[in-house]
Amino acid sequence: MSDLRELYQQVILDHSKKPRNYQKLECANRTAEGHNPLCGDQFTIYLQLERDVIREISFEGAGCAISKASASMMTTSVKGKTKAEAQTLFEQFHKMITGEPGKCPDPAGLGKLAVFCGVCEFPIRVKCASLPWHTLHAALEGKETPISTE
Repeated sequence: MSDLRELYQQVILDHSKKPRNYQKLECANRTAEGHNPLCGDQFTIYLQLERDVIREISFEGAGCAISKASASMMTTSVKGKTKAEAQTLFEQFHKMITGEPGKCPDPAGLGKLAVFCGVCEFPIRVKCASLPWHTLHAALEGKETPISTE
């Protein structure tokens, strides 16, 4: 296994074991729920949105290491960004995890989220990694219907 892949796995495990922003956000003015029936992942995303800017973000729930790490890293990546910036980041992230194995895009725009580039090698895990992002999108849009990866 390459040193880079090993580092990526360590980062994912760290965020899974010690997720950042894992709490109910009392000042949230947007929330959304997401569920991945195949894996059992279930998350609630909390946002404090002010004039299209994500001022605060957190999450609660349970899931596999990939989904929990994805939620943790997503919250740290989008905090302080506008809705449009968060949407662009989601599109780049989704393109990476659904792309061709071994051909990760330039990580410059993704920053630390590039650790998920290996997910495309495991198609069953794509839904795990993308669930928090789809749930974030629903919260940003004010959708009240729970999100499902099915």
